Amino acid sequence: MRASKNEDAEWLNYLNRFSNEYDHRVYNDNSTGGVMRAGHIALERPLKKEHFSRVLEVGCGTGEHLKHVSHTFDEYVMTDGDQAALDIAQQSITSLKQQGSIIFESMDASCLEYPDEHFDRVVATHILEHIYEPHLVIKEWLRVLKPGGTLSVLIPTDPGVAWKVGRYFTTRKLGMSKGWNYDYIMAREHVNPCNNLIVFLKYYSPSYRCSFWPFSILPSIDCNLFFSFHGVK
Repeated sequence: MRASKNEDAEWLNYLNRFSNEYDHRVYNDNSTGGVMRAGHIALERPLKKEHFSRVLEVGCGTGEHLKHVSHTFDEYVMTDGDQAALDIAQQSITSLKQQGSIIFESMDASCLEYPDEHFDRVVATHILEHIYEPHLVIKEWLRVLKPGGTLSVLIPTDPGVAWKVGRYFTTRKLGMSKGWNYDYIMAREHVNPCNNLIVFLKYYSPSYRCSFWPFSILPSIDCNLFFSFHGVK
């Protein structure tokens, strides 16, 4: 989760308090953690037999997604605007046995410091719903992607019914018990509804394959928890 540089101090303090416990709650809890990991696995499943020479992950956070990448690569660049989260990612990733090199760089996902057509794959999980002007960010991610490269995006189906119900009984319930104003935090963090993001992704990357999880046969944000997208430039 990220805040812009111009955010007020009160919000930054509040967000830091929430974020310090959020990743631990989401990825270490048996129920919520299992569901979140399933989303990452679902995104990677169609690509497990492929090879991407150079991969960029934007907004990598504490490094959860790379644990589920099964395709081969020569270089995997992990970036995030939060240096503290990036440090945690670097510590956790060192124990993974990967065939290629892994690089860590502090960087804003909306303004990448890479040349055009530099990567074979760009990965963004649970970040696009947080970013203002997401259509411009998608264009920025496509800018650094080589022709024929793959843009992979995973987003929650918020404000779908299944997502809202699941959140109500898990992270919201815990947050309220800890004194968080959870609804206020989500209102400021999940600024882009899933249905709008899907339209943007399909518009800017019209050659794509996509799916919902867990019920792919019911392609609706109300019946599922995650939307996976692989667009080819």
